[in-house]
Amino acid sequence: MIDHVTGTSTAVLDAPATTPPGVGWASGPLGEVQAADREIARQTARRYRAIAAFAATRPASADRAQGERGAMAAERWAARPEVLRPVSEWAAQELSIALNVSAQRAQDELERSLTLTRRLPLVLDALETGVIHPGHLWCLLEHVAPIADDAVRTRVQRELLDWLAVRHRVTTPAQLGDRVRRVVVRHDARDAARDLASAIRRRGVTARPDRCDGTSVVSALLTTPEAAALVAALGAYADALSHDPADGRTRGQKMADCLLDLVLRPGETDLPPVQVVLSVVAPIGALLGGDQPCEIDGQIVPAELVRVLLAALTGHGLVTPITDSPTTDTDTDTGATDSVVTRDGDGDGHRGLTVDESPRSDQVLLGVTAAEAVRYEAEAGELAAWWAEVERRVLAGEFDAEPPPHFVDEDGPPDLAPSTDSAPQTGSDVADGWWARADRAVCAAGTALLTAQQALGRACRLVTTAERADTADETAWRGSDAGRVTAAPDALAALAAATDQARESLADLLGRTAGGGLADRPWIVLTDAVTGALLALTDPPRLRRAARHGTGLGAPGPTDGYRPGATLDRHVRARDRRCRFPGCRRRVPRGGELDHAVPWPAGPTAAADLTGYCASHHRGKHHAPGWLHRLTLDGTLTVTTPSGMTAVTEPPPY
Repeated sequence: MIDHVTGTSTAVLDAPATTPPGVGWASGPLGEVQAADREIARQTARRYRAIAAFAATRPASADRAQGERGAMAAERWAARPEVLRPVSEWAAQELSIALNVSAQRAQDELERSLTLTRRLPLVLDALETGVIHPGHLWCLLEHVAPIADDAVRTRVQRELLDWLAVRHRVTTPAQLGDRVRRVVVRHDARDAARDLASAIRRRGVTARPDRCDGTSVVSALLTTPEAAALVAALGAYADALSHDPADGRTRGQKMADCLLDLVLRPGETDLPPVQVVLSVVAPIGALLGGDQPCEIDGQIVPAELVRVLLAALTGHGLVTPITDSPTTDTDTDTGATDSVVTRDGDGDGHRGLTVDESPRSDQVLLGVTAAEAVRYEAEAGELAAWWAEVERRVLAGEFDAEPPPHFVDEDGPPDLAPSTDSAPQTGSDVADGWWARADRAVCAAGTALLTAQQALGRACRLVTTAERADTADETAWRGSDAGRVTAAPDALAALAAATDQARESLADLLGRTAGGGLADRPWIVLTDAVTGALLALTDPPRLRRAARHGTGLGAPGPTDGYRPGATLDRHVRARDRRCRFPGCRRRVPRGGELDHAVPWPAGPTAAADLTGYCASHHRGKHHAPGWLHRLTLDGTLTVTTPSGMTAVTEPPPY
């Protein structure tokens, strides 16, 4: 490989590690897996050493000293891990660009690398030689690295590695974690107590988005007794609820509802009420009943969640229930009438087949009648029971089993029952002979096979019917109001595709909340239909004035002075939404942190010269040595690192 900095050739991979696994080398492909696993461990160790070497080239002496303008806040510096204090605070940001990870993840990598090289060198050696793998590191970093006494820490490392090196032992990370806790408590009980006290001081509650859009996971860091008591109390609250058979909630769902009631609706408690401000971004199509994704505080959520939220906050429904007239499709194989499209009737317009509960309906999922569905289910169960009985009788030498009654397909032979020749015959010389028994067994097996083939054919026709129903449902949904709104390429097309009632409902919502009812009036974001870039931020009155006077809409003009006016500030925050530094996803704070690309007064206080940053990256833009930030007129930000890497970000599209 060519080193692009020095121009010299460097070796990335050298001879692989040969330390055998504790259980010995496996033969064949599994041995290759073991060898690959050891190579991964070795390269992981080399990676940690290289990151630590990079950190050595970014000393903290190059940063602003404490007390100087632009230096890290004293509180943040005090909270910084001790192993990172000799390193420039901007090293993590450079590493984040090199690795395509967040700045926090890069700082974690720096901390882990420096901890292994400086505090756990024996562990790093064991990783490089294949004694342990990367999954073993977490418990060693959490429990062994914090030991303050160097001699104790070295002794604990040696004891654990000797325990790991025992031949023919399989040690999972969880097993090693149990062993680490025991050894650390035995050798360093004081530090263990200190770590517990430190963890108690870090108690708190956090939230992160779940994998399913529209849900989030709330985590609370508590002591073990507190956590156990909290869960037990919520369980008791849930168990005390009335056991209404109509209540379909699970115990866990009831516990979650009780938690919300206790915190958000405390009732008789003296806790003061609080207000929560959520930033909701919803496309016009979503408010008209379409499926366009929305945002709540920067997290992507389904449109229906926003509609329900706004309806709950304002007491105003956004769309009316959508019910499509069911169409029919006759199955030429079965003569059944297929149910194609019905709606849930909740106004979301989402696709899906459901039971039509109107008095005229006998239609269910899969496009067959209710009576046929019951019969098919009964026949499937009857066939399975009959087949089990045939198997039992064949094995027992009994052959009087016949196909289940009436399980004869109209398309099959008129008579599926065994012929009279295969029925048991009288006379011990015939009925009890091995040839007669074998002949009857063959006949019974043939009958069972034919019946099974008929059942399989009927199942295939049901699948075909279901596929036709699904295709028809999708086609009908695309032609419905919600489908047309969802397919609209822009807001104007969505408005044109919506019903008059939906448009009136949306206008009523905007009119009723413009003067109050929400923390802030609804703002309308006008975007480029192709790129999604913000063009203008407006509201209904301004739209009406622009229509009357024939004036265009665009970015607000510059503000005289250093701080942007309210209109310009709102526009820039709506354009950027998150910190513009590469890889950062922090929200732009509600106050401050709008940066002038060309320092004021040399540069104007205008949208083309303002960029939204989080507090950390705003400070880094001005004070991190060797970094270069360039902003173009269209909002494109180019960041160049001290080592020559370049990263570009653009305002996130709507």
